[in-house]
Amino acid sequence: MHKFGPVDSAHSEKSTENRKTRFSLAIAMLVTDVKDLLLGKFSQHVISGHNCSSVDSNDLMAEEGSEGLVHFTEPADFVVLDMKASIIATFFALFLTCTYATKEATKKNKKAKLYVPEIDCDIKAGKIINPEFIAKCPPGCQDIKYRVYGTDIYASFSSVCSAAIHSGTIDNSGGKILVQKVAGQSGYRGSFSNGIRSLSLPRWRESFIVSEGKPKKGVTYPSTLEYSSSKSSPVKTESKKSAQDIKATRNTDTSNASEKSPEQADALRKEYQTSPGPVPTTQVTTTLKPTMTPEPISTRPKPTTSPATTSTTTAITAAKPRSAVHRVRDIGPSSVHPVYSAVAAAASRQVQAAQGRGQNQASRSTSPYASNRNIPRANTGIQRQEPVAAFRKPAGSPVHLALETDLWKPGSSLFDTGFSSKEELNPKPLEPVSQGNPNCKVDLSFLIDGSWSIGKRRFQIQKQFLSDVAQALDVGIAGPLMGIVQYGDDPSTEFNLKTHANSRDVKNAIEKIPQKGGRSNVGKALSFVNKNFFLDSNGNRGGAPNVAIVLVDGWPTDKVEEASRLARESGINIFFVTIEGADENEKRNVIEPNFVDKAVCRTNGFYSINVPSWFNLRKVVQTLVKRVCDTDRLACSKTCLNSADIGFVIDGSSSVGTGNFRTVLQFVANISKEFEISDTDTRIGAVQYTYEQRLELGFDKHSTKQDVLNAIKQINYWSGGTSTGAAINYASEQLFSKSKPNKRKIMILITDGRSYDDVRVPAMTAHQNGVIAYSVGIAWAAQDELESIATDPDKEHSFFVDEFDHLYKFVPRIIQNICTEFNSQPRN
Repeated sequence: MHKFGPVDSAHSEKSTENRKTRFSLAIAMLVTDVKDLLLGKFSQHVISGHNCSSVDSNDLMAEEGSEGLVHFTEPADFVVLDMKASIIATFFALFLTCTYATKEATKKNKKAKLYVPEIDCDIKAGKIINPEFIAKCPPGCQDIKYRVYGTDIYASFSSVCSAAIHSGTIDNSGGKILVQKVAGQSGYRGSFSNGIRSLSLPRWRESFIVSEGKPKKGVTYPSTLEYSSSKSSPVKTESKKSAQDIKATRNTDTSNASEKSPEQADALRKEYQTSPGPVPTTQVTTTLKPTMTPEPISTRPKPTTSPATTSTTTAITAAKPRSAVHRVRDIGPSSVHPVYSAVAAAASRQVQAAQGRGQNQASRSTSPYASNRNIPRANTGIQRQEPVAAFRKPAGSPVHLALETDLWKPGSSLFDTGFSSKEELNPKPLEPVSQGNPNCKVDLSFLIDGSWSIGKRRFQIQKQFLSDVAQALDVGIAGPLMGIVQYGDDPSTEFNLKTHANSRDVKNAIEKIPQKGGRSNVGKALSFVNKNFFLDSNGNRGGAPNVAIVLVDGWPTDKVEEASRLARESGINIFFVTIEGADENEKRNVIEPNFVDKAVCRTNGFYSINVPSWFNLRKVVQTLVKRVCDTDRLACSKTCLNSADIGFVIDGSSSVGTGNFRTVLQFVANISKEFEISDTDTRIGAVQYTYEQRLELGFDKHSTKQDVLNAIKQINYWSGGTSTGAAINYASEQLFSKSKPNKRKIMILITDGRSYDDVRVPAMTAHQNGVIAYSVGIAWAAQDELESIATDPDKEHSFFVDEFDHLYKFVPRIIQNICTEFNSQPRN
């Protein structure tokens, strides 16, 4: 008897029957010996107490001897004694039988424990046919190269051992696991757990779950795992052999096989036979690219057969690598799952059809997609190897996961096998991840309350609210992007704008955010966001409005007004969502009364939402999303640098001269480059005048800063008289009349002398049409005309310099005045 390794089932059953027969005979002989022993002792006792010659055996009487012993001489007494002896012997035999049975059962249990198969870290669940099994994982499977898809329920092309580590069933040191196949799922979610990052997946045809490797009561688990042949056979390179050497080897193997004993030949056929009866070994020739791969690791004990058994494996043509053949354990006719039968039948039909269609191509094909498959056959006591085409993408292909094939599919009918030649050749691509809602292209920063006052339960409600908002926003690179900053005593970024590009990943990241604790320092958090969050390195897109949404439990523990002002002036639209605000008795504890109005972008109610209870927070999800996505009303996105149409009115009269005119153009360029220029941000226009006027740049002519600066350099000096009043009228009609309604209209007029015409009426008309006018005079310019042209207060909008070379000094003052005026607008 082999203690380890597979044993022929018929030989094992015969040996067991022989042992049982010998044991029964031994028990019967033992009973007889016990009875004889007991009766023999009684006879000796009687004989030793009497004179046998004086007693008649047919008429025995009870007498009292000299020693006080009573001897029974009736025949009935011997019958009673015989019955007692039989009973004692029988009980003794039953005791031995039970002991033997218990010992045999213990041996079987111990033997079953020896056959827990081991699997490698890269083994995927879809490659194992068994619907439920216990396996042992090796150490070191916590590696990013072993992919896992899903959480709790995993897609079948996940690494089994890595999934077990991700679920917490085992750690990186390995161990036994119980794997159960379940139906395919939609929406496998990725997560990070136990040092492994699992990936998300829209759908897959089969799933599995893992648990602790303890066998269930009444369930028999396989000691050898069966693999589908979609797992490509490892290829081992070997030295080239001539055709004569291979032929000689075949002949030797055949002759050796014929010399085997009948028992060995029978066992050999059970494991490798390709048809019910003895048939010649089939030689399948394939062409493979010679690649080095590791030796296959067997999940069952190696059979103790001689080298001659290799004659039944697939032979490869000379000078080509040989593909290893995976051996399938014989499980008998009663243990074949009905689904496997359907799979085998469908696969066989497809192979036969494919062989009929493509026989000619097979002879010259060099495709790496062909391999041999071991298909379990229903209603037979053997396993048969059949060549089945298993189409696989070459290694390194970005879509190789889409071509994974899994044989086991729960709930399959006899005709729903999951195999389709078209599906294999033209696999359905994975569902594309949403690119986001293009009608809501904003960059969002959520400032969440992590203080101790919120408590653990309400912190979880806050996280669920964020997940609902992320789902409603439809996060994507073409739509909204979001990051999260948690504040307590100090703020910290949980993830930024470029970390996650879809709602599913954002929701998974939100689930893992731990609570920081501390106080509710909202002002410090707003300063942090203003300085550190909306940066290009963190994924800020520039053209998308910046929005900060602050969630506050009660009220802040620091002041927010100054930090909010600086954030607004940087173009950040601040929203406040306050939950369970201070009541009348608590308001005296609030550090900064009316902190919401001092912080939000505008005080018109659009940027603030008050929720009376944490349990009502989910009701405002759609309201918040609708407001955030209304980009036309995000007023704070319009900063002093990105929300104006600036028109320069340039004096090109003869008194300026060519050199000074170039200095004026440099002054115009220096002011322009301080603004954010695009077709949706600040736009630049220019008019040159003498007695006449000429439009040098229209607002819609150039949409980039570099194009605008290049166009300014190319303006040619005109020369002539000075009609400033007419130039103001021309700029109003030809330039500012085409300004966008939501843009601030700013005119910067530059002149070096008094005008030949009146400037007061044209300037007043421009002011009434909403044009903010700045005047810059040089040398002989008239101060009264400069003040008439400038918007009130004229001291803040008019400037004078003696020489052209000193114009550059006014650049920062003009920019500062423009921004100060913009930021001082009412926020209602």
